[in-house]
Amino acid sequence: MNNNDKPDYLGFGLGLRAPHYLPILSDKPNVDWFEIISDNYIDCGGKPLYFLDKIRENYPIVMHGVAMSIGSTESLNTDYLKSIKKLSDRIQPAWISDHLCWTGVHGRNTHDLLPLPYTQETIDHVSSRIQQAQEILGRRLLIENVSSYCSYTDSCMTEWEFISEICKQSGCLLLMDINNIYVSSFNHHFDPKAYIDGIPLEHVQQIHLAGHQNHGDYIIDTHDADIVEEVWDLYRYILTQTGPISTMIERDDNIPPLIDLLHELNKARMLFTDHISAQSLKADHALSR
Repeated sequence: MNNNDKPDYLGFGLGLRAPHYLPILSDKPNVDWFEIISDNYIDCGGKPLYFLDKIRENYPIVMHGVAMSIGSTESLNTDYLKSIKKLSDRIQPAWISDHLCWTGVHGRNTHDLLPLPYTQETIDHVSSRIQQAQEILGRRLLIENVSSYCSYTDSCMTEWEFISEICKQSGCLLLMDINNIYVSSFNHHFDPKAYIDGIPLEHVQQIHLAGHQNHGDYIIDTHDADIVEEVWDLYRYILTQTGPISTMIERDDNIPPLIDLLHELNKARMLFTDHISAQSLKADHALSR
């Protein structure tokens, strides 16, 4: 495996969800790629794999997992990783991602994405496990920042410093979830732009945009609502800091008709186009001076 390999830019995508299988196949919407929840398709057959195979004929696919538990102190689940590799061999995804978190203890899965303490010990531990996973998968792994609602007294650095060190030590890439950055910044009272400024953007391969539920004193990352303007503003900010990054809309509950998600996806496209136009105008103005 060559840890210097970085996948190509894909454009603008959507999370692939079962209610949209038929309209995707019949209408072939203007979506550049789809992201699947890997765990919905491993070690299974029938309709899920049938539809995945048919959609894969027309669109690039990326795989996004929720159960690797890369931050756990338990042994890495190599059987799970082999199942991910088997699915990867079948559909040939552009890349594979999972979350920077732990998901259970003593063999029990909490089905939640639990945050980690930001310490050097955790960096060493997680980086080693990422490297093991990358060796089994035969490719660089993308890790995603999770939203959080609690912090650890042992933490001795910021989340963005923690993630940056893991990237350097493990050679992994990043899936930057902008909604998660906003949710955590609200819950923990930090500047989300400082987070973005502190991340090694050259490692960012993919962006998630999603909605949440605001409960006044705290926000819960629910992926069941439209993207709020504050998250769009952070997306605009990222566009000023970097080149094109593959971007997708993530919706996991209260799933609307496909056309509604296409409207949000087109907004992301337009923001990117506006940014490119503005950059071009600046360059033309500089050349004319």
